[in-house]
Amino acid sequence: MKALQKYVEDKNKYMSLFMGKRTDALYEINTAAGRKRVAESIDCELSPENLSCDGELPMSQVRARYTKLTAAATDLVKLDPSTAQHMYEFG
Repeated sequence: MKALQKYVEDKNKYMSLFMGKRTDALYEINTAAGRKRVAESIDCELSPENLSCDGELPMSQVRARYTKLTAAATDLVKLDPSTAQHMYEFG
């Protein structure tokens, strides 16, 4: 669960830069809708273009990002198996 919690925490820190104190834009895993949103976000970040920043990142960074994202996805599927349907690699 640590990878998933870290993912959500990092996403919320990033979102707070743009949304300020608005809580409606934050990510959470307490509801089915929140878990679905997190699953879709992970899936989006795992796309080859996003994962490699359109080929700009060195392979070592791509591998590190992939490992972090798949660990969060694995934690999320363990928490709620129905979220796998929202992720291409886990569906």
